[in-house]
Amino acid sequence: MSTPEHARQHSAAVVDGPDRAPSRAMLRAVGFDDADFQKPVVGIASTWSMVTPCNMHIDRLATEAAKGADAAGGKAVIFGTITVSDGISMGTPGMRYSLVSREIIADSIEAVTGAEGFDGLVAIGGCDKNMPGCVMAMARMNRPSVFVYGGTIVPGLHKGKAADIVTVFEAVGQHSAKQIDDAELKEIEKCSIPGEGSCGGMYTANTMASAIEAMGLSLPDSSAQLANSKDKLVDCERAGKAVLELLKKKIRPSDIITKKAIENAIVTVIALGGSTNAVLHLIAIGHSAGIKVTLEDFERIGRKVPVLADLKPSGKYNMAHFVRIGGLQPLLKMLLDAGLLHGDCMTVTGQTVAENLANVGPYSADQDVVRPMSNPIKADSHLRVLRGNLAPHGALAKITGKEGSSFTGHAIVYESEEASLRGILDGEVKDGHVIVIRNEGPKGGPGMREMLGPTSAVMGKGMGKTVALITDGRFSGGSHGFVVGHVSPEAASGGPLAIVKNGDRIHIDAVKNELNLELSDEEIARRLKDWQPSPCKEKRGVLAKYAKQVKSASEGAITDGD
Repeated sequence: MSTPEHARQHSAAVVDGPDRAPSRAMLRAVGFDDADFQKPVVGIASTWSMVTPCNMHIDRLATEAAKGADAAGGKAVIFGTITVSDGISMGTPGMRYSLVSREIIADSIEAVTGAEGFDGLVAIGGCDKNMPGCVMAMARMNRPSVFVYGGTIVPGLHKGKAADIVTVFEAVGQHSAKQIDDAELKEIEKCSIPGEGSCGGMYTANTMASAIEAMGLSLPDSSAQLANSKDKLVDCERAGKAVLELLKKKIRPSDIITKKAIENAIVTVIALGGSTNAVLHLIAIGHSAGIKVTLEDFERIGRKVPVLADLKPSGKYNMAHFVRIGGLQPLLKMLLDAGLLHGDCMTVTGQTVAENLANVGPYSADQDVVRPMSNPIKADSHLRVLRGNLAPHGALAKITGKEGSSFTGHAIVYESEEASLRGILDGEVKDGHVIVIRNEGPKGGPGMREMLGPTSAVMGKGMGKTVALITDGRFSGGSHGFVVGHVSPEAASGGPLAIVKNGDRIHIDAVKNELNLELSDEEIARRLKDWQPSPCKEKRGVLAKYAKQVKSASEGAITDGD
């Protein structure tokens, strides 16, 4: 099988010529033979670990991707990168490392790909930060690449109803409210996570997998497959083969990740009712690709795109149901036919979005997981960018309409997630409160933890419509209720959230998209003048470096470049 010279652009510098004998000697020890030195080298970035069920099977998937690359005439090299478990670290100081891990994943894939001279790349991700981290590295290196999603978990079952990790978090609130006893809490804990795969609603992992497929960086159907299915193994083998085709055709991430492709991803996230984290991640992916993506893009697109998928956490179905009805491709076809997608964007199939969707049929008429365009769950975006004197640079809410469209209440202020959770579980938080959790932003955390514990406790105690919550931290894709995050500037940077006091009235309006502290400009200015920053809690290590480098949430919490 002949290989065009351009397909070995990077590996040739590592293995060709007499002076590269030392490199070849080391590569022989890891399985290369004479013929392999004439083949394109494809790196297979595996996020496998036994840290989390989301990633516990990815070693098998990496092996299948390597088989595909080898069968198509390449030489695959599997290498590892990290993952951390959001679900396990949630509500602890360890969760500060979650968003940081996105940067570590991107940096490590970039480092290995660049150092080892890989010509192409397959990256396989499972947990939330794997997806954007992999894609950011692909964009930086700009070598023919395919992303593979590790797949979603099969839901657990509790009392005849589907259960997942959010079921467990909300059960903690129910237990606190004495709605369930110790035995039932343990039963829920034991049955909700039955095996491998990412958390089972339209939470961050499934949201980002769908966004990346819509962007064109995954093969069709990669985002909507069960982790333990034969389909997922085939997807990985096909991805390995696809990279060799991309090498032959000189199709690189820069040909795929365009502003229009990212707009396609935004449209898809909205239609699915996806996670607020997608805003952070798509801005960051754009930055890595040299494309400016802003909150204004989400506002502009959100005015014309409806929410169509009735998926958890706000809806009633899980990702396994979405897989069963046909996954993402029929939804993309609906959106394309409605004029909401850019059909001319290139994808990793070597064809455009429109060409990929040409023969895709509609969903079955007897399903109600995805609504028709004529009967949406919400006529415009659930991702609301709020501005006002509490968020001059923007804040982000996920409002489907079920929570109401506005809330006014009195602030009850907490300086950390742990303090807020104690206040909720101990009954300190009352109806009519706006819970304020600050110093949890990118710099203030440092690390911008997800507030799934507090939001789940609120829902579990039945206060989802009687209290609101605002924070400079962020939310799990599993969070729901009247919650506002990503408040920018964050408190640690002197944003107005820093000077809110107990009892202050706060008004949130998801129709006018406003977040305001009901104080005079003069009083706000006086308090800000008196405010003094606290020193960073971390003096060494990755969190200290992150705090020094990270940009605002409104800029994607990026750490590289301007």
